[in-house]
Amino acid sequence: MIEVQTFRAEVRQWLADNLVGEFAALKGLGGPGREHEAYEERRAWNQHLAAAGLTCLGWPEEHGGRGLSVAHRVAFYEEYAKADAPDKVNHLGEELLGPTLIAYGTEEQKKRFLPNILNVTELWAQGYSEPGAGSDLANVSTSAELVGDEWVINGQKVWTSLAHWAQWCFVVARSEKGSKRHHGLSYLLVPLDQPGVEIRPIVQLTGDSEFNEVFFDDARCDASLVVGEPGQGWGVAMATLTFERGVSTLGQQIRYKRELEGLIGVAKTSGVIDDPLIRHKLTESWTGLQAMRSYAMATMDVEQPGQDNVSKLLWANWHRELGEIAMDVQGMAGLTLPGGEFDEWQRLYLFSRSDTIYGGSNEIQRNIIAERVLGLPREAKG
Repeated sequence: MIEVQTFRAEVRQWLADNLVGEFAALKGLGGPGREHEAYEERRAWNQHLAAAGLTCLGWPEEHGGRGLSVAHRVAFYEEYAKADAPDKVNHLGEELLGPTLIAYGTEEQKKRFLPNILNVTELWAQGYSEPGAGSDLANVSTSAELVGDEWVINGQKVWTSLAHWAQWCFVVARSEKGSKRHHGLSYLLVPLDQPGVEIRPIVQLTGDSEFNEVFFDDARCDASLVVGEPGQGWGVAMATLTFERGVSTLGQQIRYKRELEGLIGVAKTSGVIDDPLIRHKLTESWTGLQAMRSYAMATMDVEQPGQDNVSKLLWANWHRELGEIAMDVQGMAGLTLPGGEFDEWQRLYLFSRSDTIYGGSNEIQRNIIAERVLGLPREAKG
């Protein structure tokens, strides 16, 4: 296996050689709250990465990946962020569904889906949250009934990121009538381009629509497209969430560092850096970012209960607070729209309000830590 520092240098040089020409204009585009930016162009970039063998780095070689270690993948994401490369469009397939299929899928499912995730020809959405079951995944009510050789799916999913660009969705549905909580759920692979599926984009505070409502009205998928055993989808769904908070978070922290440095630059230019309260908040933010990175590095190769939940609390609250600091730095200017559009700091503030909600709210993360890690009594239900 290639040595980590050699690999890091190769990635850095490849990015320098390839983020040129038409791809140079994509630098810095995409990311949470900005997935709409140059979407098709970023997909072409993602396919360019795939052709160079720079997607699915941790997948086993027999499935088209490179079988690289966590350290190699950390090096890639750090260099990728430092180069200000555009956000990839294939995160849900590459980092979530792909590893899930490798761990739990049948050989037929792996052969059918992994190559098209690898080369970015099929994109995926995640069908978890529902209007009555946001962070409480065990409370889903979308149903799936096996009729002949097909699953028939009825229900509604919400906050489904990128569904309007995806061809497929991995859906958690209740497949055993009368079952409750995490029992009787199945993990299904559902095509979105069919008559029984309606996708409605949801307009966010920023005016964009990266996520959607998805309605299933007798939608169908083949009986073979259940991952794991029918009725045992809870374990598969939880495994997917574990993959979600992997090494890519370190690249995320590089972007956070860039945001913080940019905000410090604004504060220096405007002179508000001389305000002791502003300076204190920026210093506190810098310290929090170092703590976040230290925790990520210390737990990257360690499997222990609650570490993903702690990580989510750390970055979500830090980023939301950075948005608030950005408004403090801008002062009254943050309340105006001179060009009729939000600037980057207003957009940061508005989108970061959702950081502590999506991917599992603060309340859910803390309940999981309290109950499953600390062994405290379950929260009383009113």
